[in-house]
Parts: sequence; C-alpha cells; structure tokens
Amino acid sequence: MTPDTISAQITDYANRADPYPLYAELRQTPVRREDDGTFLVSTYYEVRSLANDPRLSNDTRNRPSGYARTAEAEDTGLPPSFIFTDPPLHDQLRDTINRPFGPPHSPRFLDGLRGELAQVVTELLDAFEGKDQVDIVEDFAYPLPVTAICKVLGVPREDEPRFHGWADALASSLDPGAGADGEEKGQRARQELGAYLSDLIETKRRHPGPGILSALVPDMTPADLEATAVLLLVAGHETTVNAITNTTLTLLRHPDVLQRFQREPELGVPLIEEVLRYEPPVQFVPWTTALADIEVAGTTIPKGSPVWLMLAAANRDPRRFKDPDRFDPDRKDNEHLGFYTGIHYCFGAPLARIELHLAVPELFRRVKFSGLLQDPPPYRANAVLRGPRHLPVAIEGLTA
Repeated sequence: MTPDTISAQITDYANRADPYPLYAELRQTPVRREDDGTFLVSTYYEVRSLANDPRLSNDTRNRPSGYARTAEAEDTGLPPSFIFTDPPLHDQLRDTINRPFGPPHSPRFLDGLRGELAQVVTELLDAFEGKDQVDIVEDFAYPLPVTAICKVLGVPREDEPRFHGWADALASSLDPGAGADGEEKGQRARQELGAYLSDLIETKRRHPGPGILSALVPDMTPADLEATAVLLLVAGHETTVNAITNTTLTLLRHPDVLQRFQREPELGVPLIEEVLRYEPPVQFVPWTTALADIEVAGTTIPKGSPVWLMLAAANRDPRRFKDPDRFDPDRKDNEHLGFYTGIHYCFGAPLARIELHLAVPELFRRVKFSGLLQDPPPYRANAVLRGPRHLPVAIEGLTA
C-alpha cells in the first residue's frame, strides 16, 4: 500500500477514530482497484453478493505470492482454522465444531452459561463501588468476554489472565497494516497459545470436563482442535470487547437514546442490532481472494486478486439504509453485516449477543454516568477489529 491509496488511509491510525468519511468516499466507486492489485468492495449489495459467492476464497493459501497472508497461514505448525478454509473442508470443520456449541445438537449449551455470565457482570459492576471514574474496556468490556470464551472452551479460571496478551497479539496480526513486527508477534502468540492448548487438550482427553474441547477431542485431530481454539479465542473475545465498548460509547454520545433505553428496557434488542450496524466490531474482511474472474458492479475482479470486503462501509450504504449515518434504534429491516453473512457468518454471534444483552442493560441500570472523560477515546491500532483501547468515563454512583 502506498501512502496516498485509500486503503492506506483506512489503515492509518490517524483515521481510526472516524473512518466513516473515508468509507463514504470509497462507496463512490463500489469496486475499487488499489495500486497493488487489491480490490476494495464497499457497497451493501455488492459486499453481500461476494460474501456469498463460492468464487471468492477465504483460504489464505490462495493469496498471491508476496501478499500478506496473516499469521494464520505462516509457519506456526498448525493448519489454518476453519475461517481460513473453503468448502468442503470449511463445512466439515464448522459442522463438527458446532455440535457441542449450538443447535440442533446442543441447543442449551450457550443458554446454560447465562447464569454464570450474569454473575460475572454483577461482580465486575460491584467493583465500581466507591470510584468516580472507570475504564469501561479494562474494568468491564474485556473481563467478561475472556471469561465467557474460557468457559466455552473449558479453560481453568486461574489461566484466564494468560489469554489477554495472546488475544491482543493474535487480533493485531489480522490487521493488514500490522507489518512484519505485528505478524511476528502474532506467530509467536499463536505458537505459545498452541502449546498451552496442546497440553490442555491432552488433559481433556484423559480427564473430560466441561467445555467444548472435551466434546471435540474424539472428532478432531489435535492440530485442528488447537487451530479452532485459537480462532475462537480471538473471534469470541476481541470482537465482543469492541461490541460492548462501542455500544457504551454510542449511548453516551446519544443521551436522548440512553434516557429512553433506561425507561424502556425492551429497546435493548433493536438498539444493540443498530450499534452492530452503526459501529461494527469487525470493519472489513481483508483476506479473501478471487478464484476466477468475477464481475461486480460493472467491474471485473481478475482471478487471483486480493479482495477486501468493507463491512462497515456497506453498513452505511444509503442505497440500503435510510439516513445511514444516523444512530436509530427504531430502524426497520436492519439486516446489517455486523456479523458478516454467508457460510462465514460469525460462528460466535449467538454467544456475543448473550453477552451484550447481559452486560449493556445492567451497566446502564446500575451505573450513573457523568460523561466521557475523553472523546474520541484512544483506539486500538487494529483497523480490522476496530474499537477503543480505553474508554475512561466519570461516574457518580452505583445502584444495587
């Protein structure tokens, strides 16, 4: 990427707090070719079509020579996780992993976590007592998802703190602007986490316990199971941290909607869906590749071309959403791309929604906010998994 390309501007940290003017510019050319041969697709119907097109590959091994392939595809000793594979392998892996995770085989697994996760929410908010300011990321939005994904996997509670550094490094390696240093840190984190998970999987093999790792041991190779667990850590943690934080920030920026939400708790479902459209935790998917020539919106994407699917730009496409830059929890027909679409639709979306609907209403029921201490807040470096690194807020008190 050269400095004057729009992809370089999107990944430039200077634009992290508000990339939406760039996305609006990008939508003027729905399918745009960058100098390095990458195609950026930014309008709703075109993104949705390509995300459901079997001619577009998620397998990073199909990337052109010399093009960043993310830490998933490097020499980590593990196969790519299912998000970076294509059918039929993708379908086989995803179906296997879903059996202990959700319907139709395990319809009560996630629902059974609600009580434990609600207790975590209560404990995190109780810790606000006596404080006049807190960091929503460090004190609330981070600890809940890491506890949730560790419960899903069956990771011992005492090992949860070790996952923070690993998750940050792995998520950062997905950023196309990460550079060699970011990719190297991602590889190292994946190797260290893989070694930990290898030991944990062997323990689960000998002594089965709660969590999906125990359930999957008979059905997957150790390497595939390790790769899956690494993916679920990142997908099930980093994105939900961003979703909780983005929802909090959006509500504090829209006090009229917040006051209404506090009066009308039933607004929670459409409100959270609107945040997922308005400030999606995954901004774009930068690792797809055309397996054949594909014509989109009058432009031919040649076979072998890298393609970025710009989800956040598509979510504000005025051809699909009326007044798209307005935060409107009353929006009808809100079929956003906040959790993607097609066969790669977010595997952890049901868990993320449970966490959001436990965390957000309770946060705004119990905490009396004075306001944001920094707006815009400092953002993470990652342009793909975009969200505040810290969200300092002033508070006046806490209710029971």
